[in-house]
Amino acid sequence: MEPTFAAISVSLGGSLIEMNIFEYIVFITPQMSEGLGTTLMIYALTILPALLLGFALGIVKANGPAPVKGLLGVYTWAWRGTPLLLQLMIMKFGLRYIGVIIPDILGAVIVFTLNMGAYITEIMRGAIQSVDKGQYEACHALGIPRGRMMLRVIIPQSIRIAIPPACSEAINLVKDVAIIAVIGMQDILRVANQITQRDHTIIPYIYGFIVYLLLSSLLVKLFGRLEKRFTSYD
Repeated sequence: MEPTFAAISVSLGGSLIEMNIFEYIVFITPQMSEGLGTTLMIYALTILPALLLGFALGIVKANGPAPVKGLLGVYTWAWRGTPLLLQLMIMKFGLRYIGVIIPDILGAVIVFTLNMGAYITEIMRGAIQSVDKGQYEACHALGIPRGRMMLRVIIPQSIRIAIPPACSEAINLVKDVAIIAVIGMQDILRVANQITQRDHTIIPYIYGFIVYLLLSSLLVKLFGRLEKRFTSYD
């Protein structure tokens, strides 16, 4: 019997069992939860290091010595100028040809951290350079040392400017993690695809669609509050 949206036939223990949509959703939830766990693990391990790396390197790129700025320019150029999927494939498959094997989870976290960190670096650099020049002139006129000026005056203002676009990058990250399905990692998307191919029904895709939508909506709300808190001047 061909499966339909309302009735799904599942092979279980050698027998063909027909389920309605609600029974089927309950049936596939444990498998989908495993994929969700991988997605959340990579996101959780990536988000804070990527933000910290980007903010720190952005400060250095805006104020560091020329050789360091040049190196950071190469870093942001390379990681922003190449596809994220290609970066993952190099980490997963390419490094093996030079004798470097990195566990899948660690490799994915490294790639996502360096990729997102490159974008945050440019966001922070731009934020620092967008601070009104009058702030610098006022600090110089008051005799405030450059280090103290950056720490107490320029960087706090820059962070306020950088937080909205940085939050957008943090929200996009949860969707970017889905790319790991292409290199064989068991995230939500790959699990949904495997179940769909096995059971010949669109329901797992819809399940994954809703999960990603809920995750993104939750992150939009959380980062929206963070943005409001740190960009409010009240």
